[in-house]
Amino acid sequence: MKTNILIINGPNLNLLGRREPDIYGHRDFESFLQELKERFQDVEFSYYQSNSEGALIDKLHECGFQADGIVLNAGAYTHTSLALADAIKAITSPVVEVHISNITAREEVRHHSFLSPVCKGCIFGFGLEGYALAVQALTDKKSTK
Repeated sequence: MKTNILIINGPNLNLLGRREPDIYGHRDFESFLQELKERFQDVEFSYYQSNSEGALIDKLHECGFQADGIVLNAGAYTHTSLALADAIKAITSPVVEVHISNITAREEVRHHSFLSPVCKGCIFGFGLEGYALAVQALTDKKSTK
């Protein structure tokens, strides 16, 4: 039986490959997702991206009781959204927070995460490879929050 992992990307991550390539790289997420599928053949991936905070919360509510794990890059909402933190607390699927850049090496406003305290773990600063590290962690340690 395959492990069911949902990857959720938040605002502006639909522009990966074109947006600030010095910070986020030159690769779009869809091609990287194909690579993840090849690397983790025992995982059934679902992917969702939205620029809307409410849509991200709705997706967590919709999938957060049946997914074996969720990889979440909430983008800038990481630093502003108590509502996303509450949604993560409300669900049973473990959530790993991922950021492409090292958020602690950027502007001070990005140093604080409302999500980190309610996530199973956090990975940031390893580029897109952070998603693979999160998937590995979720598949190696199938555990609850």
